[in-house]
Amino acid sequence: MFKTRKVVIVGAGHVGSHVALALIQSGEADDIVLIDILKEKAVGQALDLDDCVSGSLCGRDVRIRAGEYEELSDADILVMAFGRSRRPGETRLDMFDDSIKMANEVVSHLQQVDFKGIMISISNPADIICEYVRRRMDWQPHRCFCTGTSLETYRLLRVLSKVTGYSRRSIQGFCMGEHGNSSFIVWSRILIGGKPFLQLRSERPVLAELSLDDLQTQVKKAGDIEIDGKGCTEFGIANVAKMLISAIFHDQKLVWPCSVALHGEYGQRDVAAGVPCVIGKNGVEEILEMEITTEEQAKFDASCDILRGFLERAATLKFE
Repeated sequence: MFKTRKVVIVGAGHVGSHVALALIQSGEADDIVLIDILKEKAVGQALDLDDCVSGSLCGRDVRIRAGEYEELSDADILVMAFGRSRRPGETRLDMFDDSIKMANEVVSHLQQVDFKGIMISISNPADIICEYVRRRMDWQPHRCFCTGTSLETYRLLRVLSKVTGYSRRSIQGFCMGEHGNSSFIVWSRILIGGKPFLQLRSERPVLAELSLDDLQTQVKKAGDIEIDGKGCTEFGIANVAKMLISAIFHDQKLVWPCSVALHGEYGQRDVAAGVPCVIGKNGVEEILEMEITTEEQAKFDASCDILRGFLERAATLKFE
């Protein structure tokens, strides 16, 4: 028997709809269901997306429709993309109260179904919402993770490619910590074609002139520029989700930074934060611990402290 690859997306807004589009264009799902608190919106988005199937880049058919949480009973992947867009001037943490309230509504539905698949969460503040939902549902960490610093890593590859002239696909590197203002570039682990970036800087004056602080700022501020300019971010994170779903469906053992609950890795517990993970058919199959500098460890610890504090606050919030 052939297995149908089924993905349920909660949230049919900018991000959720583009995740569905990326799956249609790539042919990485056979059955896609959109769920939204605004049912008419989910129906409209699904029909619009269905219109594009005949011209999809992969040339494959896919079933896409609006549905309800009962669809999760036989789904492989659940993508959390609910929530409002970040407003100009807001940080992701400023969305905390609104997002926790929405998360509670979603959890009330999840508790009524028997979902056995893997959850990938995007909803902001991403690290906190994912871990909050995981704890409420008592799901194992390996099958419940968020995109974490994936988008920061995409932006890092873009920025480094632009300033060095090397292809993004020749650059290996990642960001760690919160998906937000306390994330940071792990400069000690960046390679270009296998050669350490910091070594290249010492050998080439044009690279030595680059300010690492300025490059970090470019990565951090990219989301703010996008929010100020168009009111949301959608394309980059949609491709992140598609990439992770592909890694699961094809058991790729992809090494990529995602946010997952930590149990002593990198010296942290009782928190979820972006770290290098191995993504395969079982979700997060391994947290890849790498040697980082003392300064980088301090940045990671500080980022985790911020996230831990918000997780503790989330557990105390009461809504009418």
